[in-house]
Amino acid sequence: QVQLVESGGGLVEAGGSLRLSCAASGRTVSDYAIGWFRQAPGKERKFVAQISWNPGNTYYGDSVKGRFTISKDSAKNTVYLQMNNLEPDDTAVYYCAANLQGPRIFDYQYDYWGQGTQVTVSS
Repeated sequence: QVQLVESGGGLVEAGGSLRLSCAASGRTVSDYAIGWFRQAPGKERKFVAQISWNPGNTYYGDSVKGRFTISKDSAKNTVYLQMNNLEPDDTAVYYCAANLQGPRIFDYQYDYWGQGTQVTVSS
């Protein structure tokens, strides 16, 4: 089992940056792929980015390519989501999630979830 805790959300103006963190703990964290999803009010949860723990391959949703970067610190068992050039449409609750299967972009394919962190981008 894997436990995930997100942090780093907040309020930022359009064009600004935030870095989200997802601290993972539990057995064999290195076997998992970690993904970030987001859910805006009244909308479905959507894939943002994903990284495989080994060897660290990354994947991004089309709406964040070129603006967001996912990375990991293996020593800290932590995955980061660096978000630059934020837009009001990026406003959502951001969740990190873990799965054993590898690169996956649908939320139902993930086994473990964090509690979420709110990101609000003002125009």
